[in-house]
Amino acid sequence: MPGPYDARALITPAMVDGYDAVPVGERQRLLRYLEAVVATRSMPVHAAVAFNAVYFGYDLGGDGYGGSPLCLDDFPVITLGESAPPLPVGAMACVATGSDPLYAEIIYKEGAHPEIGGLGDVPAWVSGAPAGAEGPGRPGVDPMPLRRELLVPDIHAFGPALSLSPAQLQRLRIRRRWVNEDGHVVVDVRYPSRDAARRDDRTAYADHLLTTARAQLLSPLVPVSLAELVGSTRTEALRPALLNLLETVRRVLGASGVLRMWGPYAMTRTSLAARRRDTGPLGGGDLRSLVAAVERAATPTRRRYGLNSPVTVYTALGPRLRGFPGAADQLTGLGYATAVCLANVALADGVQQGSERGLFPNGVRVTLDDAFEGGGVWRSHHPGDGETPDDPLVPLGRGWASTVAPASPQPEPEPEPLDTPLADVADIGPGELVSTDEREVVWRQPLRLAHLIDRCLPLRPYVVGELRRTRGEHPRIRLELHHSGGELRQSEAIQDLRAHLTGEAGCLAGVVWPPDFFPGLMLELSWPRGSQVIRVSTIRLDEPVRVGDRLTGHCYDPGVLTREDAPGSDRHRDTAVGLGPRQLVMRTVRRCGLLTLDGHALLDRSYLPFAVYGRRPARSQRDALESSVAELLAERLLEPAVGSRDVSGQPQYPARAGERVIPLIAYRPVHERVVMPWGGTGPGAERPRAVQFVPGHLRRLLPGCFASDAQREAFRDHCRTLGKADGWELPDGYTFVTQHTRGH
Repeated sequence: MPGPYDARALITPAMVDGYDAVPVGERQRLLRYLEAVVATRSMPVHAAVAFNAVYFGYDLGGDGYGGSPLCLDDFPVITLGESAPPLPVGAMACVATGSDPLYAEIIYKEGAHPEIGGLGDVPAWVSGAPAGAEGPGRPGVDPMPLRRELLVPDIHAFGPALSLSPAQLQRLRIRRRWVNEDGHVVVDVRYPSRDAARRDDRTAYADHLLTTARAQLLSPLVPVSLAELVGSTRTEALRPALLNLLETVRRVLGASGVLRMWGPYAMTRTSLAARRRDTGPLGGGDLRSLVAAVERAATPTRRRYGLNSPVTVYTALGPRLRGFPGAADQLTGLGYATAVCLANVALADGVQQGSERGLFPNGVRVTLDDAFEGGGVWRSHHPGDGETPDDPLVPLGRGWASTVAPASPQPEPEPEPLDTPLADVADIGPGELVSTDEREVVWRQPLRLAHLIDRCLPLRPYVVGELRRTRGEHPRIRLELHHSGGELRQSEAIQDLRAHLTGEAGCLAGVVWPPDFFPGLMLELSWPRGSQVIRVSTIRLDEPVRVGDRLTGHCYDPGVLTREDAPGSDRHRDTAVGLGPRQLVMRTVRRCGLLTLDGHALLDRSYLPFAVYGRRPARSQRDALESSVAELLAERLLEPAVGSRDVSGQPQYPARAGERVIPLIAYRPVHERVVMPWGGTGPGAERPRAVQFVPGHLRRLLPGCFASDAQREAFRDHCRTLGKADGWELPDGYTFVTQHTRGH
């Protein structure tokens, strides 16, 4: 069985580029380990918990994380019934007990809204309500919303040495001061912004690792360091790689034939089958009763004259399970997470097998309405045939939506974000003439966002004039496209296009741009004089680089990349509609800020709200922007800077002597070298070859073996690259394998 500290690492360089970039053999090796983790832990394993196992080295022999590099003193502390920072599933925490600390991994969490009844009856407005909602149709005004959550900690995740005995745990449950009677922790979580409270599990856990648990993520003692894989410790480089790695783990779990997924949670199919065969509490009989009860929950009451009144019932599974006789013992500790996930799977199967897109023969429509509150809130509605047949397993929050009244007319409605125009359109990416002689004309120009959206390619005025004189205003032109180091379809490599040549302007229309072409990609064009052929080539870099969140192996124009590759822009659209506050801030800084030659953009911080909305926004919008700026600065996706304002009111950078100093926020894309995996899976990579790059990693030694002095020194050098000022020595029982290539 492969393990995290084996000679062949489970995490490979290809995984930081996403699931599709990972060779099948590497996926299968990771899958075998993750299947063993799920089977060993005997509970639903969230994708973030699965990532922890492979990244921090979960031992399948019983020690868990007991021999891992985790620094227990760095764990955030949580206390039953008190306020706590956001802790996503996967977070390592210390549960305060009044005596010895209780170290745990958060393996499951759900909303614990106080309005949910003891048997799972849920007021309509709670289902799908945003964090901080105060009542039906009242989302609340606090920019830092509060939400009550139930956390299920695995207190045995760190091995026997750091676990409580059954008697000690029972005493804690009886006292109900540090954990509740079920061994869970209920806390009031204060989120830094409304946007943060809406983030999906993967993004929330990545944010946690990059901020609260950053030292844990960058520890040189993990089996394979993420910083080693991307060649940097900067957040800009780590974030996309971490998100890809988390997504790879989730998709590997979903590809298993022996595991069953409920959202991000994986469980073995054998455990599911065993529960359905079980005749005890919460076994197959109770699960079938639960499915039938939810189906019948909206059975209409008959009024006088034979009229049926519409009925809608919302049921939260967690509290509902407690109503079954003898279920209490099944819902303590990790058993609660298991019971809730299995109940959701049973309901999902019942809906898929016994209904038509959620509509049962009795006329009741059953759908999942909220996947978070109370272990999952299911909606039963009659008559169901009058509703749109959406996917019944996609939570739509119809309960909350039904209580939100249309907004009453306001003298001044909240402004919508502007589709910020491209600043400096004429000043960035002008292109340059490379050579001209009697045989051909060669020039370079960056690909622009408008070219991708409009599927066109502008031509130099001199070429336009020559072609129009010899071929007319609308000649047929053959475009020959060459993408160095990339693969093109035949329809992309050779294109027969119509040219539009009017005045000094002219372009080729209907261009099919390859999927990995992006705004700012530098193109080299040539026109053999007298021909009807335009040749276009990309320009290969010596080695791939990551610029901000863009990975490329080709030359690019930094100004165009900053301006036109901003959030809300892709080859199909360019709009701010639908962007969250963080994306609006990033888009506005990149679009409206002062642009430097190397692609930095700096914006007057006081001007941000006006630049986003075009006028003074509502207070809630302004607060959301400020909260997002604070988050982006803390994560170093933006940086603070100082400029000045001249006599005409225009901001200047750097600050000029004698002018009023003003605060700026700066987008500074960092250029990071990227070590590419073998097999040509990244941008600009060569075709597959039998050489594999292996990053430096720790490897467990056989009993009685010791690391050499050379490997100890190599590990010290490895620590220095990660900025580790202490902990230079290899842990006992391990050696360090330096980065190398495998194969020929």
